[in-house]
Amino acid sequence: MLTDIQISRAARLQPISAIAAKLGLQPDAIEPYGHHKAKIDLAAAGLGDTRGRLILVTAINPTPAGEGKTTTSVGLADALCRIGHKTVLALREPSLGPCFGTKGGATGGGYAQVGPMEDINLHFTGDFHAITSAHNLLAAMIDNHIHWGNALDIDVRRVVWRRVLDINDRALRQIVQSVGGVGNGFPRESGFDITVASEVMAILCLARDLDDLEERLGRIVIGYTRAKTPVTASDLKAAGAMTVLLAQAIKPNLVQTLEGNPALLHGGPFANIAHGCNSVIATRAALALGDFVVTEAGFGADLGAEKFFDIKCRQAGLKPAAAVIVATVRALKMNGGVAKADLGSEDVEAVRRGSVNLVRHIENVRSFGVPVVVAINHFTSDTDAEIEVLREAAASQGADAHVCRHWADGGAGAEDLAHSVAALAGSDAAQFAPLYPDDLPLIDKINTVATRIYRAGSVAASPAILAQLGRWEEAGYGHLPVCMAKTQYSFSADPTLLGAPSGHVLPVREVKLSAGAGFVVAICGEIMTMPGLPRVPAAESIRFDARGEIEGLF
Repeated sequence: MLTDIQISRAARLQPISAIAAKLGLQPDAIEPYGHHKAKIDLAAAGLGDTRGRLILVTAINPTPAGEGKTTTSVGLADALCRIGHKTVLALREPSLGPCFGTKGGATGGGYAQVGPMEDINLHFTGDFHAITSAHNLLAAMIDNHIHWGNALDIDVRRVVWRRVLDINDRALRQIVQSVGGVGNGFPRESGFDITVASEVMAILCLARDLDDLEERLGRIVIGYTRAKTPVTASDLKAAGAMTVLLAQAIKPNLVQTLEGNPALLHGGPFANIAHGCNSVIATRAALALGDFVVTEAGFGADLGAEKFFDIKCRQAGLKPAAAVIVATVRALKMNGGVAKADLGSEDVEAVRRGSVNLVRHIENVRSFGVPVVVAINHFTSDTDAEIEVLREAAASQGADAHVCRHWADGGAGAEDLAHSVAALAGSDAAQFAPLYPDDLPLIDKINTVATRIYRAGSVAASPAILAQLGRWEEAGYGHLPVCMAKTQYSFSADPTLLGAPSGHVLPVREVKLSAGAGFVVAICGEIMTMPGLPRVPAAESIRFDARGEIEGLF
């Protein structure tokens, strides 16, 4: 069996100018980065109204068995093109951290991939490096300001802006910086997060244009004075230089699927500490260029779809027309109590038990007024009886479910799904509305997500957290949506509670203000913003072979 990278390498990609022409983009509207990728100059493109229909691809809670959300997104886009619809794929860019760690690349799989796979997974057009540089420039300006007299009276104990790096490195999670004498600044505790967890990343992906980007960067709260008043990047006069570093990164990236269909890959915020979606700029550009736009949100629907609806769509004025929930027989068997080693054996009752997870996600997505189709991402070990149980679970919620073989067959393997999605998205059945209004108090927004999406019985928040939320409301941040940071593996904050738990207590351990991005983060349980490498990292197997080609990149 060919690996993903072998399949990708064997594909004959079209010149990026040909892909741009399919979208009606003139040569002066693209800035090529080699033969097969380019930036889109939106000013030169002169795009019109966002006429396209927006389709969200989300999933059940992720498991080690795999769900294939990105692969399904690519397969669906290819299938929609095959049946005659002008379709644009809009996805996040991969991070280097997972690529060299455990997960591997993030460009789809099998014959449902975007390419060039090696370029996209390794540096791509440099967007993440620009975000890393802009973030760390602000960090350097904070310490420089304190070193040269601290005119803003920043309390070094209350600096909340850490540094970032796009490599998993557990040794940098918590550090003591500025040691070695007075010439090196004032020693204090700090740390590193991974680049995708940077607020700069979230800002880039929510900004409307370059001016909005600079305004948002200026609103970043980097810490507090001794009087506990917030200090912003604008106070440090950092926003202008940060924007200059991001001037190229804000332009969407154009690539293609292996079947030669257009794909915009842009941005990649963490799906826990941030909202986990590709950029608003790329999504709106895609909606202006295509009849259908296929996009996705990070992790399962309880995290990714909820944030897509309550944060991205709310801020950008987007109205999704339909949602696809990806499920696999294998993952539902794990939710039904089957060990990973035993997933190859038929177990109809385990699928039935685990289907409560799928049913919960269908209910939740529909609570936003968005109609749902289920994509059954097919594995060769799936049996007809197991698939029928999954279909029955979807049908119990009035949702069609389609077996998809896009991994093996490309777009041809997802045509049934594409016909269903096109009919649903074109029916005007969606009546989208966010889960809560802007003027609801912050703690009530947290409670709403916890009880209605996670089905928690209650939220546990300390008096100190409640007081902090109250202070932010008094400071004018009460209208912001909440960004819930919890484990992706469960509806609860406990990753071992699979299926569809209810009545649990959701512990809010900490709250953070992302004033530039425009949301308040509620950290529930233990959340890692700087992952570590596994015992055997993927990096050990990545190298050039004797022909000068990369191997080990999955």
